[in-house]
Amino acid sequence: MRPVPVFSIRYIRLIVWCNIAGMKALVCLKPGEFEYTQIEEPRLQPGYSMLKIKRIGICGTDLHAYRGTQPYFNYPRILGHELAAEFVTSNDDTGFSPGESLTFIPYLSCKKCIACRSGKTNCCSSIQVIGVHTDGGMTDYISIPNDLLLKSKGLSYDELALVEPLAIGAHGVRRADIKAGEFVLVSGAGPIGLGTIAFAKIARAKVIVTDMNEDRLKFCKEQLNVEHTINASTENVTQRLQDITSGDMPTVIFDATGNQAAINNALQYLAHGGRYILIGLQKNELIFSHPEFHKRETTLMSSRNATRQDFEYVIQCISNKGIDPLALITHRVKFEEVKNVFEQWLDPASGVIKAIVEND
Repeated sequence: MRPVPVFSIRYIRLIVWCNIAGMKALVCLKPGEFEYTQIEEPRLQPGYSMLKIKRIGICGTDLHAYRGTQPYFNYPRILGHELAAEFVTSNDDTGFSPGESLTFIPYLSCKKCIACRSGKTNCCSSIQVIGVHTDGGMTDYISIPNDLLLKSKGLSYDELALVEPLAIGAHGVRRADIKAGEFVLVSGAGPIGLGTIAFAKIARAKVIVTDMNEDRLKFCKEQLNVEHTINASTENVTQRLQDITSGDMPTVIFDATGNQAAINNALQYLAHGGRYILIGLQKNELIFSHPEFHKRETTLMSSRNATRQDFEYVIQCISNKGIDPLALITHRVKFEEVKNVFEQWLDPASGVIKAIVEND
């Protein structure tokens, strides 16, 4: 048997590296304008791994960025942070093999600030979210720090692409510290709201959902077995909540709308002594009646991003069939088609809940 040349691994890496050159990307040049272009390949640095993007989930952040309503955003930008990928190579021993499927935490933290030192890397004082503050995954290849990589645990690429948005909901539910049997109101039945609903149900909450889109409320009933839904555009929300809770009102409210009017108005639906958790994000001021806020002794919390603990919990729940992310996927397109269909996804009539982009 011939000995294996000592240069073989580096030689293979060189071949892979050369094949990456001239990769395509979809760039959001400014609000309402996408352009496909060729960009330089990422450089493989120590402590980083090269990944081939396989799936891209489209979320509210991407839609807001395209509209020009996303905070913390600059143009031009390559969008995409809900990602599933194939491991290509690294200069380090990562525990991953070429061709292995994975996902990763798309939050680059400084690891030095007070939040990071407290384990709250999700709200690092200088956080850089991939696809928001730095270029994201609407491209062929991406270079990611090794400490952000996550094993697939047998999940498919479609499932892996939905780990990040589900982790957002899981983090919010963990922040709320829900007790079994509590009435929990989730305002907004988009993808983040649906994840929040799923994990609130795992926490054994009695979940109520409000939205203005009847199709999404129907989805909550049929796919997530939500007993109580309220159409905020056609029903008296306060009266319905009083009826459902026997006058107590929900002790936990999650906002997953990112809509200023919805965020400011929801305080009136909260039980005295309750917790109000803002997962959704909008650009403007929070405006509450101080007496209404004060008399409830309201606990107000924001919930930003998610931690490794949340990501790993989501992967575990999917693996154990505690949650089915594939039920959220309503639209699927090839990477080359995104520019032509993205505008349609802004229209609620499109029926989009979760769109997945394939980049095979």
